[in-house]
Amino acid sequence: MAGPSNLAELAAFPFDFDLDRAAHGHVEEVRLASGGPLETVAGDDTGGTYFVCADGSVLYADSEGAAGIIGSSVDETLELVIGLPGWRGYTRLSPDDGEEKILACVAETEDEIRECYGIDKERAELRAALGFSKRAPVELVGRLRPLLRTEPDFVLLNADEGCAYDRIGPAGPPLWEPVLAAGRADLARLREGDQTAWHELTEDPVRRRITLRAAQFDRAEGDLELLRHLLRHETRSSMTDELRLAAVLVGLRGDTGDLPLLLEVRETDFDTMCGLGSMPEPGASTDELQQWARALDESMFGTDPSDEPVSTWTDLARDQGMTDLARVTLIRELDNIFMDQSRLRRPGAPRTLATAPLSGLAQDFEELGDLPQALRAQRLYAALQETAWDRASARHTLARLEREAGQLPRAADSLAAVRDALATPGDASLRYWQQVNLGSYIAEEHYRLTLALADADRPEETRALLTAADAILGELSENAANGIRELAERTAARVREVN
Repeated sequence: MAGPSNLAELAAFPFDFDLDRAAHGHVEEVRLASGGPLETVAGDDTGGTYFVCADGSVLYADSEGAAGIIGSSVDETLELVIGLPGWRGYTRLSPDDGEEKILACVAETEDEIRECYGIDKERAELRAALGFSKRAPVELVGRLRPLLRTEPDFVLLNADEGCAYDRIGPAGPPLWEPVLAAGRADLARLREGDQTAWHELTEDPVRRRITLRAAQFDRAEGDLELLRHLLRHETRSSMTDELRLAAVLVGLRGDTGDLPLLLEVRETDFDTMCGLGSMPEPGASTDELQQWARALDESMFGTDPSDEPVSTWTDLARDQGMTDLARVTLIRELDNIFMDQSRLRRPGAPRTLATAPLSGLAQDFEELGDLPQALRAQRLYAALQETAWDRASARHTLARLEREAGQLPRAADSLAAVRDALATPGDASLRYWQQVNLGSYIAEEHYRLTLALADADRPEETRALLTAADAILGELSENAANGIRELAERTAARVREVN
């Protein structure tokens, strides 16, 4: 029987699972988006790397920026690479493709390999030594496909830039499918007259919202009573997109007897009144009611979940505790924006990029506790601002995130950029910054970073930033400065202690 050394040599050649390459690491520093551990166990001659994750699953990352789980254990992965040495070319195959197509693909690849070196004798020897059964290529392909379960727990990131590796195989279901699953189940229970479900949804705002979204895409004629019920209770959450959706779904039925309910809901508070807009008055016709509902439906909702903004699904995913799924979706959304920005730099490309999504992404990542991704989004957002006001505001937020991430020198640089923006001559956007919240926020962040620098024992930078903070405070109006004075005094005292 072959010894361990010979087995390792056979795994490395001809099956390209080289244990010695583990010592060299991957082509770049990487980490899991989930924060889980990675152990490098092998590499291949293309620059790809095999990692073992915390649960024993094996993640393969190639040198071109794609990665995916290919086995639930090292043994399962070895069975795959021995049985299908050309497995990289089969990741988009499915048992549904049929045995004939799968065998033809495998035969073509392995015939090409045999033109250069043998694999059959070596495969038999390695299988026997490791105690692996001979498995048909169709079985191995069938096993490979469901193991491409990379998202959300095993998404690989470039450690420096934070961007995600591409999927090594086909994408999984769109985010809206798992998000809507519970809502669809609750909607079915309501339709069956399940009184327990009626009571539970009354008390659970998250389940109400998801059920209303399920009803948005599955509009049954008999749903009017349950929609009325959900609409009445959604007013507990004040103005939400789902409250507006419930009103629209009720209004689309065209029952003018619902006008008193709709008008009562509209008067819940000022935000709800604004959110529902100009609603038909009592005595309006069915056509008028449906026209109002149809206009809102066409502009804000619709019947295709793939048309919804990604934020709809990431918010609902997060509310259901699907935090990693929401995070990974947002990371890929941010990656797409960076790709768009890269394309804009090419000669002849348009020069504008919508920046509003970046600000929302930064906030979403912060709420998820992912400061590195929040910083990544905020840095690009800040770099794209044009008016002095917008530059100062964006850099102020960036400085706060950098301080919270412990990146104190970078935060100090961002506040220097804020001061540069405030000194921009002739920019009308800055006309009233000393009288409004922006001025207060900027002064406050200067003092908070000064305290952080003092705690980090950086006396020279501490004194310089305190001087800048006091100068900004001195420019604020009395009202804008009042809320900052106690922090300013406490900061000055702390700096005196350090000195």
